[in-house]
Amino acid sequence: MSEYEFDLFISYSRHGSVQKWLLNHFYGRLRECLADEYGSLNVYLDRQMPSAVHWPSNLRDALQRSKIMVQLLTPPYFQSSWCMAEMRSMQAREEMLGLAGRGASSQGLIYPILYADSENFPEEGKVRAWRDFKDVAYPDPCYQQSVEYNKFHHKVKELARDLAQLVAQAPPWRPDWPVVEVPEPVLLPTPPLPRFE
Repeated sequence: MSEYEFDLFISYSRHGSVQKWLLNHFYGRLRECLADEYGSLNVYLDRQMPSAVHWPSNLRDALQRSKIMVQLLTPPYFQSSWCMAEMRSMQAREEMLGLAGRGASSQGLIYPILYADSENFPEEGKVRAWRDFKDVAYPDPCYQQSVEYNKFHHKVKELARDLAQLVAQAPPWRPDWPVVEVPEPVLLPTPPLPRFE
């Protein structure tokens, strides 16, 4: 490993409708708009994992080899130990570089997007300025047929411009980027099959 593999890493909770919105609308539109603005950026989404890989290691390695983390913020995001490990890993990298802390004037390596709520976020979820997507957070595919979808496209296009600039300013890759360990997945035992007598 001697360089970045991904420009952007999308961090999100699988609870609620944000995953559906991400897959139905946001991910594809973001990639198209990034291509318009930048040519091509490599975006990591955990749905791209090859079969049979150890997924905790795959997530950790992908984050360590990504320039910028895009957070899709919802209350469950801050209740997920996985999301918190991803966020804290990038925060540790920012601290290492002197970015986005108190007194830091530059933008950090975490780009938050507000999908839902914000009233129930912990304090650490309220300290960064986010890009507000709450008014275009409709997860169902039929949203693409509405007049309002143009507003969504415009927001993603503006976001792509921001992200392309941020990626261009990313620091050189370092092998010692800190990683906050994620918990191993808890595998529940298979429930017993009912007996037929």
